[in-house]
Amino acid sequence: MRTLYQFPLSHFCEKARWLLDHKALDYVAHNLIPGVHRAFAQMKTGQNNLPILRDGDHWTADSTQIALYLDDVYPEHALLRSDPRLREAALQVNQLASELGFHVRRWGLAHTLADSDESLEIMIGEKGYLRQFEKFSKPILKTLVSRSYQLDADKVAESRQRMDAIIDELNGYLVQNGCRYFIADRLGLADIAVCSMLVPLLELEGTPWEKEHDQTGSEEFTQYKQNLLNLPLGQYVQRIYMTERNARVDWRGM
Repeated sequence: MRTLYQFPLSHFCEKARWLLDHKALDYVAHNLIPGVHRAFAQMKTGQNNLPILRDGDHWTADSTQIALYLDDVYPEHALLRSDPRLREAALQVNQLASELGFHVRRWGLAHTLADSDESLEIMIGEKGYLRQFEKFSKPILKTLVSRSYQLDADKVAESRQRMDAIIDELNGYLVQNGCRYFIADRLGLADIAVCSMLVPLLELEGTPWEKEHDQTGSEEFTQYKQNLLNLPLGQYVQRIYMTERNARVDWRGM
């Protein structure tokens, strides 16, 4: 059985889950503890980040590398086109989406942690030592996340500016291609990458970022979400999630 080592709330891990689901491959989503995950990741892959896919004896880190591995080993439902021009265009959109994801994570976490403990609840999980000693684990985890992702005001403001620029560029690219998909006429790596990186801002139903009806975020976050939904890009992410995000595994993991 394949195992995807993940954080449930990571949009890079959401991208990896979607890649596996798109390929219709069976897998288990296994959660690691933020901070503690670094030792495991370093031991298995020589780097510190998730997601990590274990497929038999083969270990692959990074969502983009997972996409390339899956297309190489499981060519059905290809994520990248064989045409060199289309392949390169998809990789360029994917790279832009990865940069966007870095800034969405910082800006989104800054707002989420300031508004409520909901994200911490998911990070802690439903059982285990973190849940058992949540009185102590919550403040420690919040401090750890804040330091790891540099959630100070200046860095968060810089991320907001870069998000604006990349979203504008991706919106223009999508409109140029007729707004149906980013590359040619079917779902691929570029679409999965962009949608996964933006979904935390849209809080779509059925995703890890879905808000309960009685929950509200900051005025700034709510306005940003609405502005994004007013763009063809935001409407496209909403449509793709509704029609093509056929999840096979619970994002909450185990």
